Amino acid sequence: MAPTPHPSSIAGEVRPVAAESIVHLVRDHARARPDAVAVRTGPEQVTYGRLWQRALAVAAALAEAGTGPGDRVAVWADRTAGTIAGALGAMALGAAYVPIDPTHPGERTASVLAGAAPAALLHEGAAGSGTLPAATVPVIDVRELPARPGLPEPVLPRADAIAYVVFTSGSTGTPKGVMVEHGSLVNYASWCGDLVGGAGNGSPLFGSLGFDLAMTTLWVPLAQGRTVTTVAGIWDQETLFGERAERHGPYGFVKMTPSHARFFDVLARPPRYDRVTKLLMFGGEALDPALISSLSSRLEGVRLVNHYGPTETTIGCCAYRFDRDSVPSTPTVPIGRPAWNTRAYVVDEQLRPVAAGAPGELVIAGRAVAAGYLGGAGGGKFLDEGELGGPAGGRAYRTGDTVELLAEGALLYLGRGDDQLKVNGYRVELGELRHHVLSVPGVADAAFDIVRGPVDTMELFVRLGGQGPRPGAEEFTALVRKTLSAALPSALVPDAVHLVDEIVVNANGKTDVAATRARAGR
Repeated sequence: MAPTPHPSSIAGEVRPVAAESIVHLVRDHARARPDAVAVRTGPEQVTYGRLWQRALAVAAALAEAGTGPGDRVAVWADRTAGTIAGALGAMALGAAYVPIDPTHPGERTASVLAGAAPAALLHEGAAGSGTLPAATVPVIDVRELPARPGLPEPVLPRADAIAYVVFTSGSTGTPKGVMVEHGSLVNYASWCGDLVGGAGNGSPLFGSLGFDLAMTTLWVPLAQGRTVTTVAGIWDQETLFGERAERHGPYGFVKMTPSHARFFDVLARPPRYDRVTKLLMFGGEALDPALISSLSSRLEGVRLVNHYGPTETTIGCCAYRFDRDSVPSTPTVPIGRPAWNTRAYVVDEQLRPVAAGAPGELVIAGRAVAAGYLGGAGGGKFLDEGELGGPAGGRAYRTGDTVELLAEGALLYLGRGDDQLKVNGYRVELGELRHHVLSVPGVADAAFDIVRGPVDTMELFVRLGGQGPRPGAEEFTALVRKTLSAALPSALVPDAVHLVDEIVVNANGKTDVAATRARAGR
């Protein structure tokens, strides 16, 4: 018997993809156009031919060190051609790469490495940043591996093999490793490549390689056979939006969070997007139509995309196309329709379909859904699509986001249904923050608030317990920030700490941050 049609569901196009993996596509570009530029870092240009040779050298070195298909390889994820070759080489061998952010504190890195249990660690020697962690596995400097023509090509991975594992904020205080298959990654890159089109000169890579924003600007251009331009960071305005960007021709697309756009907009020379890119893609946070209006004078001829998707749905799973003259009047810009070979369901707490146009939780199913969490910890987030009335045996993921299916057939994001926040595009599980804050001696309870602005700031409200003397505010703030900085990425460390007598709880048993702030006179 066929499944009953779901009144609040929407499906993306059913489309075949051109290859089983990104690795196949990069190899094919290297064969067809070996002199085309794959990666540009300042004056240095690495062609597809050389990038593929370097990837094969990495694969050979990993194999010699005992790494094989199904293993995991940690990659010290600087934004360099060598790092990209390292990730490609690991995937070509059939191993999954695990990006390790060099800016993260040592405790966080140690936690990720313990969870990943890699067979090897790749880095790029003097070209890299940060201090490499102590490792009991082979450590390979990709700069010391010559790109030798004629190296044998390993058996490339199948679509159902794991391509990468990326660690996200975990509600228990321990980061969770999300496993993404090659088939899901190449499906995403193919769909997103279709969204952005083939015009322009690739994309700038300026986010952390452990962040979904950077996954888009890395793998989509390489899947297309275009150029990835590495950027030191958001402060490198010359490469991102200045004369160098204009000299090499406009980018095919630039992806940023709304917080990035607000930050760039208060600079002395706000970027002229119409001069440097064909398309501007927003992701990572809800997109306010008022932001687009404020940028309108610099968006002439620029196509716009609002891109949505948790890490567990392979970088992105929905998108909405528009331009400055067609900004919707909805509270936020819609997140649009699902990706290729992907389905979206809007359900209530019992996974029953909501009435058409009613709010409900968004559940994503199909090719966009990751293979699960490393170690099998799912917490009920991953489901069988049959539980939703869809095809039995398929994967589905409960996003925790509240949405509405509009009459036009687009999804509208309404907010979160749990304790997850976004800070400057970074996903934050309040459970993880609470875990670390409550480890500070004397802390009895805590609450958090995000103050939106050109750069989002996080504020922490703390109630102390015990009968001892109350510490000074400056002394206690320094202690909290020192404790959290040792364990969390800088984006997750509160900018301000307030000592309060009470954390207010509302009638539903939820923390009332606004009331806590008001009662404390903040």
